[in-house]
Amino acid sequence: MPNLLVKPSRTSGRVVHVTPENAGWTYVGFDVVKLAPGEAHGAETRDREVCLVLVSGKARVQAGDLETGTIGERMSPFEGKPWSVYVPAGSRWRVTAETDLVLGICSAPGRPDSRPARLIGPDACSQETRGKGSNIRHVTNILPETEPADSLLVVEVITPGGNTSSYPPHKHDRDALPEESLLEETYYHRLNPPQGYAFQRVYTDDRSLDEAMVVEDGDVTLVPRGYHPCATIHGYDLYYLNVMAGPKRTWKFHNAPEHAWLLKA
Repeated sequence: MPNLLVKPSRTSGRVVHVTPENAGWTYVGFDVVKLAPGEAHGAETRDREVCLVLVSGKARVQAGDLETGTIGERMSPFEGKPWSVYVPAGSRWRVTAETDLVLGICSAPGRPDSRPARLIGPDACSQETRGKGSNIRHVTNILPETEPADSLLVVEVITPGGNTSSYPPHKHDRDALPEESLLEETYYHRLNPPQGYAFQRVYTDDRSLDEAMVVEDGDVTLVPRGYHPCATIHGYDLYYLNVMAGPKRTWKFHNAPEHAWLLKA
C-alpha cells in the first residue's frame, strides 16, 4: 500500500501528482499545479475526463472548442465558490494564469467525446451546511452526480476551526448498491491561516488499514478504502477538495455502526 499522505514535492509547477499507478488503485487521478502570471499548463485527456478547479487565482482556459476568457474571483479557497471547467476524454486543454494560480486537476476514466467541454461557474455550484455543534462543515458541489460526467465526482468542503468533518466516520468501498458504492477518494487540504494543521484517520473495520495522519497546508491524503474522518484544531479553518470515482458514478456511503448513534444525538 502506498503512503496515504502525499506532500507537495515542489513550490511551483506541478507540486502534487497522484495517478492510479502511483496510488495503487484504478480510477482517481489528482494533480496540483502552481503557476505565476503568464505561465501556462496543459495536457491531452486521452481516455480520462478532467475537471479543472481554480483553487485560487484567475486564468484563461482553452478546452476543445471552449475558450473561457478570464475566469476566477477568489484569491484564496476560503473566499467563496470556485470557477471550474469540465473537459471530456479525447480532448485537449490549456490553462494560462492571469494571476498567481493554484489549479486542481481532477481526473477519472471517461468516454471520448461523450459530451462537450463546459464552464462550471460559481452560480452553478450548489451549497449546503452539514452537521451541527462542533461537527459543522460547509459543502460546495462542483461536479455532483446530478450533473453530467462519466466517472468524476468533485466537491469542496470548508470545516471551521475546532470542528470535525467526514464524520461520523463513513466509508464507500463496496460495490454493493443500493446500500454502498465503491469510490476511491483524494483529499487536497488547505489551512487558514496556513501554518495550522489538521488530522485525518483512514481505517477499516478489521484494522488491516489504520493510519492517522497530521495534514498541513497543501497536503493530499489518499482514501483507497475504509472510514476517513477529519478534525481541525481551534483557530484554523480546514478546506479540502475531494475527488471521487469508481465503477458506478454515485455516492452511497455506510456509517461506522459504533458511531451511528451520533446522527440521532
